[in-house]
Amino acid sequence: MLWGKLIDHDRCIGCHACSVACKSENQVPLGVFRTWVKQVEKGAGENARRHFGVMRCNQCENAPCVAICPTAAMHRRPDGIVDFDAALCIGCKGCIQACPYDAIYIDPESNTAAKCNFCAHRIEVGLEPACVAACPTEALVVGDLEDPDDPLTRTISRKAVEVRKPELGTQPKVYYKGVDQSLLNPRAATRPAAGYWGASRDVPHEELSVPFQGAPAAARVAYDVPREGLPWGGKIATYLFAKSVGGGALMLGGAALALGAPPAWIGLWGPLFALVGIAVATVCLVADLKRPERFLLLLFRPQPKSWLVKGAYVLIASSVLAAAWGAGVIREGLPKELWQVGGVLCVLAGAATTGYTAFLFAQAKGRAFWQSPLLLPHLVIQGLVAGSAALALFPGWAGIGPASPVQRPMILGSLLAAALLLNLLCVIGELTVHGNEDAKLAVTWLREGDTGGVLTWGVLVLGHIFPLFVLSGLWLLDPVPTEVLAVASPAALIGLWIWEHLYVQAGQVPPLS
Repeated sequence: MLWGKLIDHDRCIGCHACSVACKSENQVPLGVFRTWVKQVEKGAGENARRHFGVMRCNQCENAPCVAICPTAAMHRRPDGIVDFDAALCIGCKGCIQACPYDAIYIDPESNTAAKCNFCAHRIEVGLEPACVAACPTEALVVGDLEDPDDPLTRTISRKAVEVRKPELGTQPKVYYKGVDQSLLNPRAATRPAAGYWGASRDVPHEELSVPFQGAPAAARVAYDVPREGLPWGGKIATYLFAKSVGGGALMLGGAALALGAPPAWIGLWGPLFALVGIAVATVCLVADLKRPERFLLLLFRPQPKSWLVKGAYVLIASSVLAAAWGAGVIREGLPKELWQVGGVLCVLAGAATTGYTAFLFAQAKGRAFWQSPLLLPHLVIQGLVAGSAALALFPGWAGIGPASPVQRPMILGSLLAAALLLNLLCVIGELTVHGNEDAKLAVTWLREGDTGGVLTWGVLVLGHIFPLFVLSGLWLLDPVPTEVLAVASPAALIGLWIWEHLYVQAGQVPPLS
């Protein structure tokens, strides 16, 4: 048995019976929707026409929401229905980011993820989903896709039908017949601030409202429902930043140890920054959950394919390694070979700490801007920037490099300058490498929207050009004053946090439905 659904828009009259029945049957709270009817107007005057599109979960065979869910709260049943268990949901909102169809929301009463589940409780007792039973024109049809004689299967095999976003490889099991493309492509119709009945897409930040490039003036959204605007915000940006500091300290300190530097030269600042950075990142992750009290489910009921789970293990392992590093410095007397092995482990752990989020963002299939081939190396380079800048704040105490306090600023500053140059190339690459239209819209928002000035002055000038200019004094002044690093390092760190904040927002700018 493999359940599927056909939505025949040649029959749909836009009566909203399906969405009303869905709300009633599943007790969906006000303000959120499992099924909704989007309306788009085309033409003008006597030639004006209104088109209706039924939006909902597409019951994917390769469901991104299932892959990213850390506790298997989202799961795919043997009969093909993608269902959810609210009792296991920790409210990470990863499923919202993963869904390319804007079908998942956070229930305001339970603070857990929810969506259309085909009315599984009705299916199990031989009843049709509530929306199907309520449709007055039989525009909604469900059936067994594995049965060649099922009316649904026959219609799909004989009529012109399509699925949404087939290029993503999710293999949806909801088919659309006779639907206007302006309903399926959210960029194909202009979207006014308020539409029919005063409802439209809910984007809580005004600055995210950017024009849709290429949208024909003749197609405009007349009615839509509020959807999740920015599921991830400042806490996730701070998590990325703090993780860069912690992972960068591990990488740089580990590299010094692996190259034979005595532990006394590195001191406690390396493991201290690593521990504090990872701790702050963990706190931000937990604080961003809608159900933070359930955080331990991520460890005790893990869904191993999720990079939220793998990332948690990486953070734990890196914390243990950093703590062991600090304990070894305090104890003293450990053999040089052991320190070198530990240094190699620290480099690997630091790279994993900074870089694993690239794989997590890759699971967020709904966000095209985050599907970047540059993201993994960029995150590792950000760790080098953050780690060298953090350690350079205290060049006299960090102990990195030779014992001579005259040489320390030169070594730390050179590392920071090299990392900044590489990071600047990655930022430029992120603004030019994307070919997907949604990703291009995110780049347009970064460069030309209200945040364009923040990108220019906060990221490029303050975060890169200014500290590089200041660091040029390393090769012009003798001896090198520590004030050079005291000025350049905070600027680099501030610019890095601004970039993280913009990057997280930009990925969520393009609408999904």
